[in-house]
Amino acid sequence: MSRTEARRAPWAEAAVVAERRESALAIALLTACAGFIALWPYASVIAPGVWSLTGIGVVVVITTTGAAARYLGARRRGRDAWALLAQGIVAVCALIALLLPQTAALGIIPTGATLRALPPLTAQAFEQVQFGTAPLQDTLALRTMIAIGFAVITIILDHLVAQRLALFAAILVAAVGATPMIISFGDANIPWFVLLAILTLFLLRHSTRHDHRRPRRASSAVAFGVGAAAIVAALVVTPALPVSASWIGTGTAVQLNPSLRLGDDLRRPVPSDVITLATTAAAAPYLRIATLSGFNGRVWDSDEGDTQPLSEGFGGVEWAEDVAAEESRTSIRVVGVSSSWLPVPYPATKIAGASSGWEIMPGNRTVVSETRDAAGEDYTVTAAAVQPTLEQIRASSTALGPGDARAPDDLPQVIAETAREVTARAGNDYDRLIDLQAWFRSEFTYSLDAPVDGGFDGTGVDAVAEFLDVRSGYCIHFAGAFALMAQSLDLPVRIVVGYLPGRLADEKRGDEFVYVVSSDQLHAWPEVRFEGIGWVPFEPTASLGVPTGFQPASVEGGSTTGPASPAPSAAPSTAPTNGPERDDALDDSSAAGGGALQRLDPTPVLLVVAGVLFVLLLPALIRLVVRMRRRSRARAGDAVIAWRELRATLTDLGLPVSDADSPRARGAALIERGADADAVHTLVDAIERASYAQGAAQSGDLAGALALVSADLHRVVDVRSRAAALLLPRSLFLIDTSREPAYS
Repeated sequence: MSRTEARRAPWAEAAVVAERRESALAIALLTACAGFIALWPYASVIAPGVWSLTGIGVVVVITTTGAAARYLGARRRGRDAWALLAQGIVAVCALIALLLPQTAALGIIPTGATLRALPPLTAQAFEQVQFGTAPLQDTLALRTMIAIGFAVITIILDHLVAQRLALFAAILVAAVGATPMIISFGDANIPWFVLLAILTLFLLRHSTRHDHRRPRRASSAVAFGVGAAAIVAALVVTPALPVSASWIGTGTAVQLNPSLRLGDDLRRPVPSDVITLATTAAAAPYLRIATLSGFNGRVWDSDEGDTQPLSEGFGGVEWAEDVAAEESRTSIRVVGVSSSWLPVPYPATKIAGASSGWEIMPGNRTVVSETRDAAGEDYTVTAAAVQPTLEQIRASSTALGPGDARAPDDLPQVIAETAREVTARAGNDYDRLIDLQAWFRSEFTYSLDAPVDGGFDGTGVDAVAEFLDVRSGYCIHFAGAFALMAQSLDLPVRIVVGYLPGRLADEKRGDEFVYVVSSDQLHAWPEVRFEGIGWVPFEPTASLGVPTGFQPASVEGGSTTGPASPAPSAAPSTAPTNGPERDDALDDSSAAGGGALQRLDPTPVLLVVAGVLFVLLLPALIRLVVRMRRRSRARAGDAVIAWRELRATLTDLGLPVSDADSPRARGAALIERGADADAVHTLVDAIERASYAQGAAQSGDLAGALALVSADLHRVVDVRSRAAALLLPRSLFLIDTSREPAYS
């Protein structure tokens, strides 16, 4: 204990304890607010559920524990260390009680079972985030990931606030909260930016107010001025971003995944353009992402198999030499999609221009990667439109192979009975499939609000049975029901997830028409394998696309229509269409032309970065302007202003400044700290003449002496103090209370 502490009066000790307890409560309140603000944006990418209450509970428990530890230990040293230890213990117990109580002793004490349960949950959560489409479902795995992540973030925030590192705390909240908007291409959430600016002001206020080296009173005018500027900056920058019609900024995640949960994406009120393409074909093709062949009675699993580099190609063709095939090239640019799959037409035979890291899955002619993202990719795919005659496809075998999936054992009887009833008059497998397709398209209606309870987006056996009863749904219901009914007839079938052909833009690239695909054109359709022909797509979805149908050999070309041919928009139409309609409303800003496809506009990202940097650097910019003004007046001989700037420099660097010091005493202290003696004497003499001499004239140029002393002071402090003086100048927020007329 120092002599000063030993001589401290009892009333002074009580005042210090009271101040520490007040600070403990302020730290907890600020940390809780910071945690809630960081958590809020995740509501736009995760479906409502228990995860939000779990996250809030973790933040509250940790901040309350920290406040209690600091409040009770206000008279002791190492308060923050004890708070950290208590928070760690309580956080572990709270996480176990909220997430895995069945694996723990007394519901809160971790055991070996608890530790063994965490790795699979972590793997499931990462898989859900990587391959899922927003809003993600509230699962135990995702809940665990969110809770653990925010437990760590809250503890870090608590100690950043306690150490008065306001700028770092604000940056952490900004980084965590902005992540959902950045990775999901979501809209800017204006209220969140405003709250972040307000939180930053309170963090700065707390940082300076609880600094023992500060002057005793703060400047409210300067604080409110900086706050207003920060909020205005947030409101000026964010409207330039692609903001949604909703003021709360829920955002739209544009992500591809091979699951059959497309309903939320199709029901989004504000679709966005995600792909542009130009093709030599007569019309735009369907673009596939992945195929799903395995079915466990509840969900269809995406196909997995051996992959090979792009340089090795897609392998041999699946159709016989006597089957006609028309080759075409399609140039594709992905402008607003995050995915581990490249959209390609079928059947692709060659791909060029894609980045290294992509691989081909020859089994289903898709393109995948474990390391690359489809966003920004620009590539050209060569594909062949297979066009067998009606006679060829009727004669083709559809026998199940050893690797083909069979109908599940628990298939509801109504599915198989309905399939046999609908196809009773057909004499071959192709005609059976055509009868199924026609039945769906004529007896069912397309609806995004179909009443399929207990799994609205589901393709499980129960959901399909209910769909056959209500006879209303959208693409996944049609594709799932068609596939299960085809399986009940012992046909090799799979489901494809991808995009419908886009709308025709009012631009061309050379002789090629340009098409634009929007996010609401996600689609699913079934395919059946025919020997010597390959996988043939069908379109059972009512009012969408063109139903599959092959012509006899006597008809020229033996053409086919269907999902491999031009088709639909994402919404139902009054009648099938043979191709996408021309979008006359598409102007030059949204269409590709002049020999190039549409590119991703980097302006919103640059505006976000510029806005964040401006808000963070605003205090430094204001301090720079104030310093330049004062040095200009010091150059003219104004000793009072020069002395005030010297005092502001001491405050910014965290060096002690006492209102009781005379100019000479302060000058002597500066020289002891390493400041140039001649420069200090120049400033001291000038302020003494200005303060005490009657009718004293202006001194000579003081700017040089002021700059020299300031540079010397910066050299004697550590890097952290210099960084704080630059980015978070305390003098902007504080004024002194000295009543000395001149040098104060």
